[in-house]
Amino acid sequence: MRPDDRIRLQHMVEAVEAVHHVIENRTRQDLNSDLTLRLAIVRAIEILGEAASRVSTETRSAASAIPWAALVGMRNRLTHAYFEIDYDIVWRTATTEIPALLPSLHEALNRLGNDAPGSS
Repeated sequence: MRPDDRIRLQHMVEAVEAVHHVIENRTRQDLNSDLTLRLAIVRAIEILGEAASRVSTETRSAASAIPWAALVGMRNRLTHAYFEIDYDIVWRTATTEIPALLPSLHEALNRLGNDAPGSS
């Protein structure tokens, strides 16, 4: 298993936690009126997808509960079609789909830790 996978998975956890932090006590309406909030959420989702794109095929297969293609696709959409972002989708992603990733990400990190040399 590639050593970078652990680092990328940790980056993904940090991006999920960043989204959680910036949406705390915020509403969908805040997303319309707060440019900083929009930029923060979009950037965290981009980081999440970019990190996901760099995780090895082996680790992706071992952590099949994580929607790898969807994460990378969302990142690509936000990055390359930034001029037509649907903020309803961004909000739903930030409030529903991203928080649901955290247990699977932690499980993947734990599995990597158990597969590391000298961890038995």
